[in-house]
Amino acid sequence: MTQRVTEVRREPDKSDHPESDHSERGHPDPFRIAGTVYASRLLVGTGKFASHPVMRDSLVASGADIVTVALRRVDLSRAGEGDVLDFVPAGMTLLPNTSGAQDAAEALRLARLGRAATGTSLVKLEVTPDPRTLAPDPIETLRAAELMVADGFTVLPYCSADPVLARRLEEAGCATVMPLGSWIGSNRGLRTRDAIEAIVETAGVPVVVDAGIGAPSDAAEAMEIGADAVLVNTAIAIAADPVAMARAFALATTAGRMAHLAGRPRAGSATVAEASSPLTGFLGAVPGGLPGLPGLPGGAG
Repeated sequence: MTQRVTEVRREPDKSDHPESDHSERGHPDPFRIAGTVYASRLLVGTGKFASHPVMRDSLVASGADIVTVALRRVDLSRAGEGDVLDFVPAGMTLLPNTSGAQDAAEALRLARLGRAATGTSLVKLEVTPDPRTLAPDPIETLRAAELMVADGFTVLPYCSADPVLARRLEEAGCATVMPLGSWIGSNRGLRTRDAIEAIVETAGVPVVVDAGIGAPSDAAEAMEIGADAVLVNTAIAIAADPVAMARAFALATTAGRMAHLAGRPRAGSATVAEASSPLTGFLGAVPGGLPGLPGLPGGAG
């Protein structure tokens, strides 16, 4: 597929994102992770883009405050020479991830390397030993979370959509929980919707839906059911126009959050309709009725 890229001319600044100083000033609906407030509820990844410049322009277009990068992709010896980190726009919060870790020990080692290299204690915890599904290992993820929290990290764990595991991760001291919507990179949407709703209902930390979000409508759906944020990578990176798709995801995330706060109506019965306008009483209340309509006051018959 040939990509076309909407031109982006400038880096983000505080006029674009008035809450980029991470304060709650004037922010009626703050999104907070470990005490820090972020303006955008869309987190974006850096993998699969056709080029670093396309990635940079897409990040700018997304309006995201947080961008995640795989520590395995970072070549620290090439800092300032065109490495992926050189194309992350100024002002964005870097969220290193432990993608590729096979167990808790490896995840902790990667996290420590990332902290030493970037100076941040934020880490997106990923332990995915199954190369076919890239499903998160629940046992090793929980073990790694406990080790990382004890080592001073602010841990954002990618996990299966399991309400019990989400509670255990929260109890271990994780700053968020990040249940998958469907397999990483599958673009299959919220296949785990019921479980995510259960997690949202009881979580005491932000719920960030991660993996499988394939269209802006998926992001909106996740936000509508009460997720605090979404993380998107593949659906933006491989779109025909990644920059335009990044903008679409930003709008969808905002719209979904607005719908949630507005009080999204519950689904009605699958077998019974409910009229949006009254079917009785209104016409009969018209003074003198409606002439010429049988059976109505003032009408024929």
